[in-house]
Amino acid sequence: MFKIRQHTIFPEEFPESWASDWGEDEFGLWMAFTYKGVRQAFRWCEPGRFLMGSPSDEPEREVFGFAETQHEVTLSKGFWIADTPVTQALWQVIMGNNPSEFKGEENPVENVSWDDAQAFIAKMNGLKAKLKLCLPTEAQWEYACRAGNTTPFSWGEQIDSPLVNFDGRVPYNNGRKSEDRGQTVAVKALLCNDWGLYQMHGNVREWCQDWYGDYQSQPVIDPQGPKTGAARVLRGGSWFNFGRSCRSACRYYSDPSDRLGFIGFRLARGQ
Repeated sequence: MFKIRQHTIFPEEFPESWASDWGEDEFGLWMAFTYKGVRQAFRWCEPGRFLMGSPSDEPEREVFGFAETQHEVTLSKGFWIADTPVTQALWQVIMGNNPSEFKGEENPVENVSWDDAQAFIAKMNGLKAKLKLCLPTEAQWEYACRAGNTTPFSWGEQIDSPLVNFDGRVPYNNGRKSEDRGQTVAVKALLCNDWGLYQMHGNVREWCQDWYGDYQSQPVIDPQGPKTGAARVLRGGSWFNFGRSCRSACRYYSDPSDRLGFIGFRLARGQ
């Protein structure tokens, strides 16, 4: 009922002036920017409606008590979201350092706080103002992660290490045990979802723009999260987490100043 078809509603301007390259493929529309030889691509997510959160019968839901109340969300505007988390290569050409524990230019930058992500975004927007970079809202993140699917993971009911970088020794819902890599991997080392987005399950948890708070149960349009709070939302699970934490609906939060070796972020573009 809530699954939508991609790449039928075009953005108002395509391509945009900042784009170094662009096109359309089996996953939909994409644009990319290149800065000092480092490229970051973005995928277009159409406006749409979906069920955010998890159904009451989803196994291992509401990890650590974080509410996943299922509710209908309408995103009235399409948005661009990066096809990968920010890499160490991109972070280094912008910020001039590399805080990551697990070094590798194509690995995601980690050990970065929400505040660090905001500093990176501000610097990038100062260099290329028309990019209008930001973090995705929690609703945008889950919508993009699900890629039109309602199952616990964008590929279905289960995951394993060939699909997701997580602690495969503790699988989801009595699944088959698989590998625990114990560190990050390159952002495109594993398969993308149906909308061309890589590693939204596992590898690193990703900061979202929102303050953490409980969901409303009624339908909402373009939710932005609470106006104030003490902690920011994290999504996606990581190499450090068990299978249950990598579900599309799984939520976590942390203080905006926290830096950990399993936390990174993904860029989006504001309106």
